[in-house]
Amino acid sequence: MNLLTDIRYALRQFRKSPGFTLVAVVTLALGIGATTTIFSLVDQVLLRNLPVRDPDRLVMLQYEGSNTGRTSSHGGENGQYFSYPMYRELRDRNTVFSGMAAMLPTQVGLQWHDTPGLANAELVTGNYFDVLGVHPTMGRLFMQSDEGPKGSSPIAVLSFTYWQRRFGSDPKILNQTVMINGSPYTVIGVSSPQFRSAIPGTAPDVFALMNMKPQITPGWDDLDVPRSVWLNVVARLKDGVSVQQATAGINPLWKALRAEELKTITTKNEDFRKRFVEKSQMLLVDGSKGFSGFRDQLQTPLFILMGMVGLLALMACANVAGLLLVRAAGRVREMSVRYALGATRKRVTRQLLVEGTLLGAMGCLCGIVLAPLLSGTLLRVIFTNTDTLPLNSSPDARVLIFTIALSLGISLIFSITPVLQFWRPNVTPALKQQMLTAAGGHVAFRRAIVAVQIGLSVILLVGAGLFIRSLRNLRTVEVGFVTDHLLTFLVDPRMSGYSLNEVGPLYQKMLDTLSAQPGVKSVALTDNPDLANNNNTYNIVVPGVEDPDNRRPNAEWERVSPSYLSTLQLPLLAGRFISDSDQLNTLKVATVSAGFARLYFGSTDGVIGRVFQHGKDGDKFTVVGLVGDAKHRGVRQDPEPTFYTSIFQEKEPTSVEFYIRTYQEPGQAASTIRTSLHQLDSKIVPDQLQSMESQIEGILSTERLLAMLATGFGVLAVVMAAVGLYGVLAFSTAQRTREIGVRMALGATRVMVVRMVMREVVWLGGLSTIVAIPISLVLAQALRDQLFGISARDPLTIMGVTLTIGLVACTAAFVPARRASSVDPMTALRYE
Repeated sequence: MNLLTDIRYALRQFRKSPGFTLVAVVTLALGIGATTTIFSLVDQVLLRNLPVRDPDRLVMLQYEGSNTGRTSSHGGENGQYFSYPMYRELRDRNTVFSGMAAMLPTQVGLQWHDTPGLANAELVTGNYFDVLGVHPTMGRLFMQSDEGPKGSSPIAVLSFTYWQRRFGSDPKILNQTVMINGSPYTVIGVSSPQFRSAIPGTAPDVFALMNMKPQITPGWDDLDVPRSVWLNVVARLKDGVSVQQATAGINPLWKALRAEELKTITTKNEDFRKRFVEKSQMLLVDGSKGFSGFRDQLQTPLFILMGMVGLLALMACANVAGLLLVRAAGRVREMSVRYALGATRKRVTRQLLVEGTLLGAMGCLCGIVLAPLLSGTLLRVIFTNTDTLPLNSSPDARVLIFTIALSLGISLIFSITPVLQFWRPNVTPALKQQMLTAAGGHVAFRRAIVAVQIGLSVILLVGAGLFIRSLRNLRTVEVGFVTDHLLTFLVDPRMSGYSLNEVGPLYQKMLDTLSAQPGVKSVALTDNPDLANNNNTYNIVVPGVEDPDNRRPNAEWERVSPSYLSTLQLPLLAGRFISDSDQLNTLKVATVSAGFARLYFGSTDGVIGRVFQHGKDGDKFTVVGLVGDAKHRGVRQDPEPTFYTSIFQEKEPTSVEFYIRTYQEPGQAASTIRTSLHQLDSKIVPDQLQSMESQIEGILSTERLLAMLATGFGVLAVVMAAVGLYGVLAFSTAQRTREIGVRMALGATRVMVVRMVMREVVWLGGLSTIVAIPISLVLAQALRDQLFGISARDPLTIMGVTLTIGLVACTAAFVPARRASSVDPMTALRYE
């Protein structure tokens, strides 16, 4: 009953001070909501296990040592990828795993009821779901017996979310036929609603078996190629086998298999042979969270954001503590009366803790409502080019528990301040003199809280300034070709049912059709898109030139249309571009980048006419042109050595990305391009039709996320600090009304009074900034890897933050200073 009485009394107090309650709840909601949002992402990306059976018994395979041949990756390190023949050998000959599965994310064209569309897909081995321990929602999942010879298993499993979105949760989809890349597949089941993939960060709509790879990734089979690595492997430990035992058991097999593979490699370099076999070893890393290059990409930024939002939550706590102290100053008489009437210290303390807990609970509820909105916005910023978000924006039970615990902790912290203020009351003077305010010691404590808020604001603003300047540098960096007035989109006609021998002529027809559209200057295509956060590298051999250590990096290979280099406006340094005369039955030629020439030929001079080949047994190419270096994978990376060949000299052109140079703004030309493609063939669906600037923004999503959130946190922190500073100054000047009146009666001018108030501002703000700047510089060193073209000790950022804090402090002090300077001496002398 006493607790209910305290709650009712607290609610009445809040109704009496609606302004205070609103400011406190909004402050807590922002701090708690922002912290919940970031923690939700951290939990899903870094902390949460896969929703599978006994995830702690899963391991991901990874190796150290040299490799040669083709590597196709979607994040992470090269050692996390294996060839399919190597996977099968490891699966069938190991003695430490109860099962070993492999997977590859990709994209397909899926047609249902004559409606074509693109869908995210995942190629998996037949034992994939069994190894993970995933159960179906409906129907059945793949089994090992389903995976037969190539092309013998045209069956598919739908993801739960795709079944809901595309098929309206219709149970009749079972045993129905859908068209995938133009071929019929029978739907045999729907996966678990909790399970998405063993590759967090991806959200496959449909699963297909690995032996269907020639149809799922047409033009790229490689199921029988030992030196083409492209799939990730997850394994389940046998019962009673530890990770250490499994590592010791798998490495002899690994070295034996590598020794067998070495026999097929013609290099005789002893150092390479040692690195390939003797120095190579298999590592078994924790697989409970699955494989994710996406996780590696976001780990550091999320830790940075978690630290920032932690500072923001601390500021919210300090801000509410300051508000409670100001409010407590007006409750001195109330608490003195309660003590005089016999209230115990325990009773008063409980009342104050109940009030603080209720404030925290209201802030928690508002923060929980706010968090999904913030999470959804952030996920859209991170995943700009997908309709299906691979992460959830709604908080689950784990996040709710974290939020409640955070709110309770914050409530207890800021509730302590009024408790301490009334812990040892001086009842008699308070009642006799009718004191309405607190003692000077509490004013000093409030000043200390504001000083901490200003210091935290400085730290957050320094981080925000560094991220903003870094993002600006990335957006303006020279990439080697002209990015404005350039449209781009991906297309793979084989996803629409075209056969391999029909793709080349179709590409030529698309080039001709798009080139004829109004506003289009030139059109080109490539099978290895630039600035798309991907790479496709090959081992290069120059006849007559030895690579004694076999350590030259691989080179990017772009198969392009004849107009590609001129459409991107790469500078031609010597020779010629790829031309229309470079066709299937003519001499294979290449235009190389300056970096390629320096790496493999030693110089850019005299490279025209030189010959090279990819691998020991690959095609030979004659150099006919030299172009400037261009960034390929992203704007952060240095330009890679690159060679360009004609895509029409290939028998089986692969999926391509089109580039359209326009006279008008790309956005205005986009609708024209869509219409022309639809008229050419309604089954052709352009994927990610966007300007090159938008594509660059997409690969800068992490940097943009950091800059956006850091700026938002910094602004909120500054606002909180300004409110706190205003409250302290307003209270301080009200305390000193009589003193100010005496000063003005003795001849002090208004300017002198303003100067007196501003002196306090300079003292608080200046001291806080002086202390916070060195701390922020130390913390900024942890951000070095996230910055670009800027030092962690950038003087312009420090200067800008200092000026910003000074301006905000002076603005917050203006009203109290003006009010103090307007005091009537006669009124002030009568003030009690």
